[in-house]
This record gives sequence, structure tokens and C-alpha cells, in this order.
Amino acid sequence: PLTALYLAALSAEAGFPPGVVNVVNGYGSVAGAALAEHEDVDKIAFTGSTAVGKKIQEACARTNLKRCTLELGGKSPLVVFDDCPDLEEAVRTCHDCVMENMGQCCCAASRTFVQA
Repeated sequence: PLTALYLAALSAEAGFPPGVVNVVNGYGSVAGAALAEHEDVDKIAFTGSTAVGKKIQEACARTNLKRCTLELGGKSPLVVFDDCPDLEEAVRTCHDCVMENMGQCCCAASRTFVQA
């Protein structure tokens, strides 16, 4: 939340007009649901679980048929095969693939499989 608030402050400082960048803090079940259901909200973007994405898409359709962008699922696997030529590099890559952007990436390799 602090990064988003800082980005909003920088946007205001840079001269973005009021209302162009908005930050709403809160839990998804309350704040997110209110945004998805609100008639004056024209667009929702969500990254998270498929179950919650379905609820958001339904709310967007049920209200004002707002545009909805969903990045759902996750649990992207990364596989290291037994013929890997550089195991040290593979370890670094596996670490980077899950920890990039503090792990807050829709394609983070959150499961690693190593062939024995």
C-alpha cells in the first residue's frame, strides 16, 4: 500500500489532474467489492485467484458492464532438468524468477521442480 500511495503522491506532484490516479486502500471483500459494484467506476483491473476473478467479472457485468482486465491463476512452474549444464546459474535463475518484484508478479515461478 505504501508504494501505491507514494506513486499517487508523485503523480500529483508531476501535475496529473485530480482523479487520474486514484488509490483505494482496504480489503478486497470490502473495498474491492465496492469498486466492482460501483456504477461510476468504468474499469477494473485485478491480478489474483480465479475464484475472486469470477466474482469481479460477474459484478462488472451485473452493474454498468464496466471493462474488466483479469490476470488469474498463478503457480507458474519452473523446471530444472538433470542435464542442466550450469546448476549454480539454474539456482540463481530459480531464485530470481520467484523473488522478482518481491514475488508480486503474475508469472512468478512459485513452484520449482528439479529432475533427480
